[in-house]
Amino acid sequence: MNVNKTSISKARSYQQIGEFWDSHDLNDYWEQSRPADFDVEIRSDAIYWPVETQLSAKLRSAAQRRGVSAETLVNLWLQEKLSEQGTSH
Repeated sequence: MNVNKTSISKARSYQQIGEFWDSHDLNDYWEQSRPADFDVEIRSDAIYWPVETQLSAKLRSAAQRRGVSAETLVNLWLQEKLSEQGTSH
């Protein structure tokens, strides 16, 4: 973090900045803010695999009970299985 830059929070670390904004509302500081320009490059790859209808329904139900999406649960389970097989990356 560049200590020469000023900020609304007057924080000296990213953690302090986070703590400040966890307890403050930007609406209270809007006049002190300034525009920022930045580029965001998001790359996301999705590969689709066929899943039997009944198996998919069970998966969605299991994911809902755990409070996650079916996609998240599939990825977690596949990671666990691959770790067991010694082929995880």
